[in-house]
Amino acid sequence: MDPKHHILTPDKAFVCISLFNQLRVPLTLFPYTFKSTVDMIVSLGRITEFLNADEIEQMKSIKYSKVKTKNHCIELENASFSWNHSEKPVLKDINLRVAKGSVTAIVGVVGSGKSSMIQAILGEMEMINGEMSCDGKISYVSQQAWIQNLSLKDNIVFNQTFQESKYQEIIKACALEDDLCLLSHGDQTEIGENGLNLSGGQKQRISLARALYFDADILLLDDPLSAVDAHVGNHIFDHVISTKSVKRI
Repeated sequence: MDPKHHILTPDKAFVCISLFNQLRVPLTLFPYTFKSTVDMIVSLGRITEFLNADEIEQMKSIKYSKVKTKNHCIELENASFSWNHSEKPVLKDINLRVAKGSVTAIVGVVGSGKSSMIQAILGEMEMINGEMSCDGKISYVSQQAWIQNLSLKDNIVFNQTFQESKYQEIIKACALEDDLCLLSHGDQTEIGENGLNLSGGQKQRISLARALYFDADILLLDDPLSAVDAHVGNHIFDHVISTKSVKRI
């Protein structure tokens, strides 16, 4: 440093320190801002693609409560489905009849179309040909469980009328009693991104409890035991899925 023209005095030092302190916050936030901008661009692209997608008109062909056989709740006859009408059918010539009060399992290797079959019954795929009929209300438990940023109780009741006995019965059937004891505020504990983070198995059981509380006629489960332990899976199978516990489907 030139001692004649570039002398470091206290006033220059304090000004520099103040300037560096003001720059520190923007420089710290810049990486997060850049990441958020990229996330925003990706999200806008997905939302735009979704809003510009063609409307699914095939829901009109699903004749609820008009099954040909009274003791059946789901009937498919030579039904073929595709995710896009312009694409080749993913499911071809499906014939299926599900009796009321029964448990029906679809078994197959990974990628064989098990989840697509459930989405077809829900009306999320386009029906290329054939007929499909459903009799009754449907509850659906997806393979990837989702929860709201609400209390555990609100996630299960899901805007339905609260019934204490029914609620406690479902809590026991889904093996959530021990989990409620571990939570600081029981079923009033807020869960989700703004609250307590739960494990994958806990989220799956809450989603299952939500579907059971809805008291639907048809319960569609997409691999609900994949995220739970073996003994918990046995408990859920015995108290929820087994034919001994099924009142109606």
